[in-house]
Amino acid sequence: MKKWLLHVVLNAVAIIAVAQLFESFRIEGFAAALIASLILSVLNAIVRPILVVLTLPITVVSLGLFLFVINAITLMLTAWLMGSSFVIDGFGIAIISAIIISLLNLMLNQLAKEL
Repeated sequence: MKKWLLHVVLNAVAIIAVAQLFESFRIEGFAAALIASLILSVLNAIVRPILVVLTLPITVVSLGLFLFVINAITLMLTAWLMGSSFVIDGFGIAIISAIIISLLNLMLNQLAKEL
């Protein structure tokens, strides 16, 4: 439970960082980022496995790169569920943001393990 909570907080930090990078990716504050991170973790636990199974042939053919599209879909779904407090202006920015959030999460989780 403690590890999951740390992951949610680090994911919120990554979301805030991406919001600082792009004007078309907006979030209203750290509280909204925490809520978005919680929603995203639930979607990643429930919706993402279903999407991965349904798109398995495309994922295999693309050598796994289609997983970034699935991450972008879950990110867009999170923004849709959050309404005006979390806005992503297009699917292209969602894909770029998903890649950057994934990389930031990887680095932040590695730093947290070392501490």
